[in-house]
Amino acid sequence: MGCWRVPGPVLALLLLLCPPPSPACPAACRCSPGEVDCSERGLREVPWSLSTNTSTLWLGYNFITVLGPRSFPLLPGLRLLSLVYNRLELIHSQALLGLGALQELDLSHNHLTVLTPETFLPLTSLATLNLGSNRLGELEPGVPDALPQLQALLLQDNPWVCSCGILPLWRWLSHNREKVREKSLLLCRVPEQLNKYPIMAFGDESFRQCQETSLSPQHYIAFFIIGPFSFIASIFFCTFMGSLVVFYHSLRRESHCWRSP
Repeated sequence: MGCWRVPGPVLALLLLLCPPPSPACPAACRCSPGEVDCSERGLREVPWSLSTNTSTLWLGYNFITVLGPRSFPLLPGLRLLSLVYNRLELIHSQALLGLGALQELDLSHNHLTVLTPETFLPLTSLATLNLGSNRLGELEPGVPDALPQLQALLLQDNPWVCSCGILPLWRWLSHNREKVREKSLLLCRVPEQLNKYPIMAFGDESFRQCQETSLSPQHYIAFFIIGPFSFIASIFFCTFMGSLVVFYHSLRRESHCWRSP
């Protein structure tokens, strides 16, 4: 008995009418078209079995502490990502790869102390970044500078260290006031005499001492050149002076020998 073959056009039509099934919703989450809600599920890492057409992902109120390299599957349509009220302490520089369409990222109410600009380079479409209620004492201005479409930055309720180290961030905030939300809640925590002092209330004169004592690259180059040269010169000088002393004592000893009867 011969095999029955489906004509090519009919097969193509069947494939169009019956597209391949999309990835199943993660077991711990609730899903609707374009939206995945994994809030309050006791998760310790990001679920991997997410549909590529996910546009909104809620991961708040879980126990995620670290976002390692490539923590997310390829999600080309993801627009909103919320990681509020986790226990995030570290975000790897390659953790957010594949999220180039992301427009809003909420990392508030976590335990973040350090963030690097490299982490945010893949987020070329990000417009809103919420870093409020973390443990940030400083923030490199390179972090917001890595986001070309940034329109809103939230930094409230962090223990800001108002020393010379905060000068670069203060400059960025002063030049981008329209992008900073909740400016009145950006308060110093350290030193104690500046506790609860608004960062935006500082002026240029507040950092005059920092600017005067700061060293330019030319200063460091000069130190690197002069330092070794001075060290070598001091060795030669000590050697020369030691040789003179030895020579002097040798002459005295010889003259004493000639005078002896």
